[in-house]
Amino acid sequence: MWLFLLFLAVPLVEIALFIQVGGAIGLFPTLVIVIATAFLGTYLVRGQGALALGQLQSSFNELRDPSEPLAHGAMILFAGALLLTPGFFTDAVGFALLVPGIRTAIMGYLRTKVHVSGFQAAPGNRSNAPSETIDGTYTEVTESDDGQQGPSGWTRH
Repeated sequence: MWLFLLFLAVPLVEIALFIQVGGAIGLFPTLVIVIATAFLGTYLVRGQGALALGQLQSSFNELRDPSEPLAHGAMILFAGALLLTPGFFTDAVGFALLVPGIRTAIMGYLRTKVHVSGFQAAPGNRSNAPSETIDGTYTEVTESDDGQQGPSGWTRH
């Protein structure tokens, strides 16, 4: 029921804001603001998304719980969708989700509602140090009788 109310309320709020802002500053400036926020939002989402992806890769490499970088990435993705949606209310919420402090506060609230029991890495090498064992196959190669060596097989002529 609350999702239905959300889908009903957000467009009504956006229409009311378009009417108010358009009446105050005019049609053309209103359209310019909506288009400019979409471009600015896209630029900011790309930067924030790259940082979130780096944090996610770092958590995987260090075998830490990736739930926080994943949640930040999801909020950044949602912010991008809101910023590309025309409207002042959705832009305000989208820009708010791009602020790391607000995302951290949302994560703090979500931690009280959701409990992560643990994170288990995939089986195999569990250390960050490279293994000293190398598995492979080999084939013995003998020199040809005429003393001339042909191509190594790695190149084609």
